[in-house]
Amino acid sequence: MTSRTRPTGPFDRFDDVRPYPIWPGVLARAVRGERMGLALVELDSNTEVAEHTHPNEQVGFVLHGIFSFTIAGETRELHPGETYVIPASVPHSGRAGPEGAVVIDVFSPPRDDWEGLERGEPAKAAWP
Repeated sequence: MTSRTRPTGPFDRFDDVRPYPIWPGVLARAVRGERMGLALVELDSNTEVAEHTHPNEQVGFVLHGIFSFTIAGETRELHPGETYVIPASVPHSGRAGPEGAVVIDVFSPPRDDWEGLERGEPAKAAWP
């Protein structure tokens, strides 16, 4: 395990975690262990997340805003407190609402593909 992929320490703050710019308008602050990862994902207003797949199982919920999610061809408009489950390798896409959205995503195993991205500087997380 390299220093870039080592698990996060036992305590931290999302405001201190350097964000990954996943796509234009999408920042993720990830906390990872050996077998799972959690990310606070902030999406700018009307940001589209193109359809994609990954080998990680993904579960999550909307914390703030509206996020229209399409999972395996089924689309739902999700509001704060609503959840989603994406099995490994299932196509999914989405779009943030006019106020943007903040979601919490949990991945198993952690997203190793994010480790190759340049990370931004820590800043206050956009959560309620």
